[in-house]
Amino acid sequence: MRSRFLLFCGAVLGTTLFFNHVALAGKVNIRVQSVIPAKADEVTMLKDFAANVSALTNGEVTIEVLPAGAVVGVKETLEAVDKGLIEGGFAWTHYWSGYHPAAMLFGSPVAGAGVGIDNIAWVSWFMYGGGRELYDELWKEMGMNIKGLMLQPVGPEALGWFKEPINSMADFRKYRFRTPPGIPGQTYNDIGVASVAMGGGDILPALEKGVIDAAEWCCPKPDLVFGFHKVLKHYYLQGLHQVVVNADIYINGDVWKKLTPHQQKAMQVSADASLIRSLSYRIFENGKALKELTEKHGVILHDTPADYFTEYMNAARASLEKNAAKNAFFKKVWDSQKAFAEGVNH
Repeated sequence: MRSRFLLFCGAVLGTTLFFNHVALAGKVNIRVQSVIPAKADEVTMLKDFAANVSALTNGEVTIEVLPAGAVVGVKETLEAVDKGLIEGGFAWTHYWSGYHPAAMLFGSPVAGAGVGIDNIAWVSWFMYGGGRELYDELWKEMGMNIKGLMLQPVGPEALGWFKEPINSMADFRKYRFRTPPGIPGQTYNDIGVASVAMGGGDILPALEKGVIDAAEWCCPKPDLVFGFHKVLKHYYLQGLHQVVVNADIYINGDVWKKLTPHQQKAMQVSADASLIRSLSYRIFENGKALKELTEKHGVILHDTPADYFTEYMNAARASLEKNAAKNAFFKKVWDSQKAFAEGVNH
């Protein structure tokens, strides 16, 4: 009897240790390096997504948000995820247009993809019009070992901040202007604006040092957090360069494959929830921030010069057509967006 009892105890202990090991093995910490400072509004929303992932996995999957430059430089973020130096990254898809021009059509389809898509319509295309499948294909086109999840639709963005009022494109062309990387920024160069691409953390120091004279970043709340009103007072809300803008998270492909189906589903559900949560959060916060900027900080709102819209839209369409002629996958994505726009605009 004693020997049977010892065998029974041993079996129970072994089973307990086995299941404890499985439980421990199921815990995953994903370090996500952002391309922007920790105080940014986008990081607030990223942490909201992380909290949902943790809740839906009973704490098995935790996402640790690291600020820009914590492990690698901002420009090396995507490659660091691809190589497994960090488990995840957070930016806007168009930041990686240097790897593939079609990245712009996901992160910032210039001038609403040239067909007037706004951010709500873009989310509809992404979720139901074939966009998600093309997004998954993008990483294969880049040759990146990455699983991407779209998180934050936050457009439209403001034209930007200036030292003095601009009454025409002739006035605009006097300034060295911070723009996003890729085609949206290149389109400014095409219409004669001295476009300077740089990461978010570099903008304010560049303004203070006179490296640039004017800048765009996002919209009232993030712009308030960044402190543009401390150096510039003239603010223009209407712009075409980022009518649509989307931030996303990148998970190393090997890390993603090691997650259980339940953990993967929890991350996908949390990402889809983030699409509406982020959009709703941004609208509410922008309203409060715009009131503060104008009433407490002396910011002056202006209407964008009329000739900006015609010049920028024409240049945007030309740039889109040029890239579609050069790259088959770019054309495939753009054709999908144009077909979607035609269908929903009837």
